[in-house]
Amino acid sequence: MESKQAVETTINHTSSPDYYQDGATNQVISKKDLNKMVWRSLLLQASFNYERMQAAGWLYSILPGLKKIHKNKHDLSESMKSHMEFFNTHPFLVNIIMGIVLAMEEKKQNRNTIRAIRVAMMGPLGGIGDALFWLTLLPICVGIGASLGQDGNPMGAVIFLLIFNAVHFALRFGLMHYGYNAGTNAISSLKENTKKVAHAASIVGLTVVGALIASFVKLETNLVIHAGQAKIDLQKDLLDKVMPNLLPFAYTLLMYYLLKKGFSPVKLIIITVIIGIIGKIPFPFGTIL
Repeated sequence: MESKQAVETTINHTSSPDYYQDGATNQVISKKDLNKMVWRSLLLQASFNYERMQAAGWLYSILPGLKKIHKNKHDLSESMKSHMEFFNTHPFLVNIIMGIVLAMEEKKQNRNTIRAIRVAMMGPLGGIGDALFWLTLLPICVGIGASLGQDGNPMGAVIFLLIFNAVHFALRFGLMHYGYNAGTNAISSLKENTKKVAHAASIVGLTVVGALIASFVKLETNLVIHAGQAKIDLQKDLLDKVMPNLLPFAYTLLMYYLLKKGFSPVKLIIITVIIGIIGKIPFPFGTIL
């Protein structure tokens, strides 16, 4: 009776997804392996779907490491099943999660713990990635490239791509190695600094967007108000005295408001074209714009 219970316990334990048939915890991942998985992570969203989001791309990215860690077919199979669960984060910051997860897999830690770490990190990194890249880095790089292009320099687009991707790839490779070397110790520092970094990046991003509005949104009025013998240039004598670039700022706020109300970007472009055409029609008192 006791031997039967022992066999059943062994079978149940062996079939558990948290059980490793090969418990060896040797360090087998090299810097070359980490770099290889960084390049594979560029395809994170190549198989994006609404059921598991980036799960297939995540497994594809991390698979070479899993194969080196889990020589046992059962362990590799269970690990792959676990990593095919729902996953979604910012594609440029995914590598720090990969590094930490690989370190945990190498130490054969509990799969539920690995799953919990993966889920806990993907949300905050998704938010901080948007603040760092789309609200800060992208506007700065576009501003530099666009300013060169406006001056007639054909290298504007090339400079934009070089600056953006230099930061992009430096972060990818740096975070991958940092995450792997730090392991779970990186999580505590991430928790402490994520909100601060995201807040600071949002402030910088909004500042850059404000500068771009003043530099690239060209909107002025030619209207002149006649009051008896006096002539008041609406742009120079009134609007510029209230706030320089007031019209570009007001128009940007209008576009943002309409976008929030459900207007598509195409409709906003059409509205802008119509306003531009009407503004250049010669009325008896002159053109509006």
